[in-house]
Amino acid sequence: MGWHTKNNEVRIVKIDKVRIEAHNVKSIFFRDELSALAEPGQFLMVWIPGVDEIPLSVSSTLDGLVSVTVKEVGEATHALNNMARGSLIGIRGPFGSHFKISGKRALVVGGGIGSAPLLLLIDKLLRNGVKTLFIEGAKTRSEILFQDRLNLLRDEYGLEIIFTTDDGSYGVKGLATDVAERCLSERRFDSLYACGKEPMIRKLFLLSEKYAVPMQASLERIMRCAMGICGSCVIGKYRVCRDGPVFDSKQLREIINELGRFKRDFRGEKVPIK
Repeated sequence: MGWHTKNNEVRIVKIDKVRIEAHNVKSIFFRDELSALAEPGQFLMVWIPGVDEIPLSVSSTLDGLVSVTVKEVGEATHALNNMARGSLIGIRGPFGSHFKISGKRALVVGGGIGSAPLLLLIDKLLRNGVKTLFIEGAKTRSEILFQDRLNLLRDEYGLEIIFTTDDGSYGVKGLATDVAERCLSERRFDSLYACGKEPMIRKLFLLSEKYAVPMQASLERIMRCAMGICGSCVIGKYRVCRDGPVFDSKQLREIINELGRFKRDFRGEKVPIK
C-alpha cells in the first residue's frame, strides 16, 4: 500500500493535550506518524465524530507530537474546541503543497488564525539559517497567537517579531500589511511568506510585485473533500486542496482577478468576498 493511499485513510488518534492560545482559539495535540511528516503549509482533514470533517493546517510537529490550531467559528470548530485530553478524533493527510525555503532573508506575515501554518514555517526557516522577520496582525490584544512560542524562537534563533493590532491595544496600531509595506520599502528581503484573509494576501502580493520579492501564500478556502472533487475550493484554474494551499508568485499572478475579490460558497457558486 502506497504512502498516498495510507495518507487518505482516516486514522483514529487520541487527543494528548489541549492548549488555549487566545480568545476562542485552541491548539489540539496528538500523536500520528504521517501527520508528523507534514511540511510547513500542509493541512489535515480532521473528523469530529458525529459532527463533520474540516481542513486544518498543521501548526507544530515537535518530537512526534502534532498540533492543529482551531478558531471557533461554527458547529465543527466549536465541537473540536470543546474536546478534552483522551477524546478521539479522525485524521486524514497531510495534503497539499507546502512552503519552500528560499534565500537568506525572509519576511513572514500572518493575519489572525492565518498565523497557524506559519509557526511551522518560521521554525524551519530559522533552523535553516534564514534571518526572519515575522509580522503578526490581530484585531486586539486578546487575539494575539503563539506569543510564548514566538518569544522562545526569538531568544533561541534571533527571530524578529512585530505585533500589530487594529485597535492599538498591543504592539503597533494598524494593519500588518501597512507595517509590511514599510519594511519592504526600507529593507531587502529574498522571500515573502503569508497566510490570512484573502484581501490581505492580495495586498501583500501587489506589494511583492512592486518590490520584486518572490512570494508564497497559503490560501484559505472551503474544503469539503481534499481530493479536488467537490469544487468548493476553486480559484481561477486551481483547486486549493490539490494545487495549493500554498501558491507562488507565478500562480498568484494567474488568479489575481479573483484573489481577494471572489470565493466559492458551500454550493460551489462564485460570490464576492466581503
